Amino acid sequence: MRIENGSERAVQLLSRAWHIVDGRGTLHEVQGEGVVGEMPLIAPGGSFDYVSGCPLDTATGSMSGSYRMVDEDGTAFDVEIPRFALLAPGN
Repeated sequence: MRIENGSERAVQLLSRAWHIVDGRGTLHEVQGEGVVGEMPLIAPGGSFDYVSGCPLDTATGSMSGSYRMVDEDGTAFDVEIPRFALLAPGN
C-alpha cells in the first residue's frame, strides 16, 4: 500500500479500519492503531509504503476502509479507501 500526502501540511496516520469481504460474501472487519506497527508522519508531498496481509478464506474478495489521520494543527479527519479487488496467492 502507498499512502500519499497531497496536502500542504504534514499528516500522521493514527488508525485504520478495513472491511474485507471474501468470495462467499463473508465480512471481516479489522480495526486498530497505525499500520504494520507504525503511525507514520507524512510530510507534504511525501508518501509512506507498507506491505501487509489480510484474512481471505476464498480465492477472491474485496476490501475497502478508511484511515484516521491528524494534521499538524491537530485536526483529525478520515480518508476513505474505495473498494478494491483481492486475489489469494496463486490466483
